[in-house]
Amino acid sequence: MDGDKRPDQLDSPVVAKLIKVGSRLNTRLYRATGGRLGGTWRVGAGLRKPAPVCLLTTIGRKSGEPRTAPLIYLADGDRFVVVASQGGLPKHPAWYLNLQANPDVVVEVKGTRHELTARTASAEEKAQLWPRLVDLYADFETYDAWTDREIPVVICEPRG
Repeated sequence: MDGDKRPDQLDSPVVAKLIKVGSRLNTRLYRATGGRLGGTWRVGAGLRKPAPVCLLTTIGRKSGEPRTAPLIYLADGDRFVVVASQGGLPKHPAWYLNLQANPDVVVEVKGTRHELTARTASAEEKAQLWPRLVDLYADFETYDAWTDREIPVVICEPRG
């Protein structure tokens, strides 16, 4: 298969459902084991080079309820950087839309909670962070090739 050609299966509603179910399961395992299970991503490029996973909790923009997503993250000093790739799907993930409405988030790493403020990286920041993110998880580059949308890079930093 051509790595730049987006798989037709991504348009299936089944894929979105599988992502949602997988995320819920990963979150439960992560919390139940303090990150021992679900704390690394071992799918796709993660098979060769496992990537660290955090739990990002946002407040639902419609429900007002906490919503948690397991995400690959890059530690950058006291900041956590995540990518709103959603596997190259054509729409932004719900967690990204939630943090646009309310930027106060919680990032959990191996049982430690960090209360942070999230923001979309500027074009300059994204240009600096992107090579590090692709080094962390090479499939981010593939997802970028699969979608017409600009994939946001999100910086979560201490509230202040």
